[in-house]
Amino acid sequence: MRSTPHRTLGAGALTVAALVALSLPVTPAAAQPAEKPAAAACTPAQAVTNGGFESGTSSWTQSSSGVITNRTGQSAHGGSSFAWLDGVGSTHTDTLTQSVTIPGGCSTATLTFWLHIDTDETTSSIAYDKLTAKIGGTTLASYSNLDENTGYVQKSFDVSSFAGQTVNLSFTGTEDSSLQTSFVLDDVALDTSGDTTPPPSDSTRTPAAPSYTVSLSSDTSGTVWNGHESVSFTNASATALGEVYLRLWDNYHGTCSAMPIKVTHVIGGTAGDLSVGCTALKITLPTPLNQGQSATVGFDLGITVPSGADRFGHDGAFSFIGNALPVLAVRDSAGWHLDPYTNNGESFYSLAADFKVTLDHPSTLLVPATGTSTDTPGSSGRTVTTATAAKVRDFAWAAGPFTKISGTSPGGVPVNIYSVSGISSSSAQSMLSTAKTAVDAHAARFGAYPYGELDAVIDNNYWFGGMEYPGFVLDLVSTTALTHEIGHQWWYGIVGDDEYNSPWLDEGFTDYATDLALGKTGSNCWSGVSWASGAEKITNSMAYWDANSSRYSTVVYGYGKCALHDLRRVLGDTAMAKLMKDYATAHWYGVSTTAEFKAAAQAATSTDLTSFWTQHRIDG
Repeated sequence: MRSTPHRTLGAGALTVAALVALSLPVTPAAAQPAEKPAAAACTPAQAVTNGGFESGTSSWTQSSSGVITNRTGQSAHGGSSFAWLDGVGSTHTDTLTQSVTIPGGCSTATLTFWLHIDTDETTSSIAYDKLTAKIGGTTLASYSNLDENTGYVQKSFDVSSFAGQTVNLSFTGTEDSSLQTSFVLDDVALDTSGDTTPPPSDSTRTPAAPSYTVSLSSDTSGTVWNGHESVSFTNASATALGEVYLRLWDNYHGTCSAMPIKVTHVIGGTAGDLSVGCTALKITLPTPLNQGQSATVGFDLGITVPSGADRFGHDGAFSFIGNALPVLAVRDSAGWHLDPYTNNGESFYSLAADFKVTLDHPSTLLVPATGTSTDTPGSSGRTVTTATAAKVRDFAWAAGPFTKISGTSPGGVPVNIYSVSGISSSSAQSMLSTAKTAVDAHAARFGAYPYGELDAVIDNNYWFGGMEYPGFVLDLVSTTALTHEIGHQWWYGIVGDDEYNSPWLDEGFTDYATDLALGKTGSNCWSGVSWASGAEKITNSMAYWDANSSRYSTVVYGYGKCALHDLRRVLGDTAMAKLMKDYATAHWYGVSTTAEFKAAAQAATSTDLTSFWTQHRIDG
């Protein structure tokens, strides 16, 4: 995904100025427990009670009555209640505190909350009024009147260092003597997941070889889909598999009380409680699977697409449905990967799978989708689109009265451009030409494109610039962005990675591939590198970048690709080209890690690269 500083989500839109003005969270101090708790099994949990404030002041301590409220003047992010700190317009302090216990044994603990700020201050440079978020004695972030935004923005922080402790979570708002600033909080959550006691000496990724069969039918607008999904899988690990987790990623776009993705009537296992912001559903298998054994889990599925030109949302009559199908989480030597959703980048770590998806919809809607599609007549006025895809990591589709144009690249790849209303025919033709050129350029460098047709859905209202799915991308009218998203077909799609914990392996590699496809050499680009702190590294996870969001694109995309350009200058053009193609071949449909890439690069040269990795802050 290529981010742009602009988001539009219907009535609760964030303006360009709002996102530009997002505060810079303070990097958490080294407030570690004096003695680490003993390792224990992790039970994913939600540590904050009454985070939506719908039960009044229950579990919260407020400095004065009325901080937790549903009074007019502000509105809730979800439900009817919220916490309103300050907004008085005179010298004033409000506090809100809850004692939380973060379970030990969990490798991931993520605090999230939604924040809206409005102010009567007119300055663009002085922070008169401030909100501070703390956990224990550590300040997580500070916000001020300079961070005013027109809707709610979700904030996210890695608080894993407090595992096994009971600490106070607190918010403190202070106002000066004049002009109000309101700090409005809602839907506070602290989700824990992961396991610090993984299967011993077993790094095998499982459940393996997933095969998804999906049948859905839409309403007349293509924004509501209902039907059934099943997934068959095999335990590839020597460690027995007693449960699986489904990732219901798009529940991030709603609340746990109003989920856009609903799974019911589970068969083939027993559904447990939802966790990680209602994006993870544990299913206990009837009998643990030994290595090589297989099972199938099925369930009824309901999808409701929210308003907004998002990777999951609808822009008027045009729906974009990414990450909506529940997919299996991955277990490896680190345990279950149950990372939280990130809106800055991606969390979507999954193994290559086969999909057969049947989509019944009104014939007035075109439905581009991952894989190769065929249309057959349905009931009166309806069409059934059947999409099949092999060895892909996810499945996405769109629905709407698109304008479609098609062509074939010189290398033989069928390319379809689907445009929303307002995209000119000349822009669509330009994007078709770009897509045909890009898919062949990437294929020549990294290996032939294996997914049959390639669909690009074009809408200039996307706040995020572009978004990749296998055989299916969302994009603005932009040569660079579309070339980038098509590059993701190789770096994330074919050569997979843990997108949450190693985002540079897809974004940095894809930006490097984009430069090459566009004839850019990256000359001297490393000379402009300036690190924000000693903790900042190209290889940091999304937990770090969500807490330091203003640096994400600069470091992961920019410094990441510049490091690869620098590596090319060390190895030489021919050796670097061979390294990248051989590396893609070796990890085709598999998963790449930083350690594996570093080893492959070192094997390609007699030059000791130890100092290179240190200089470029590439750990792993």
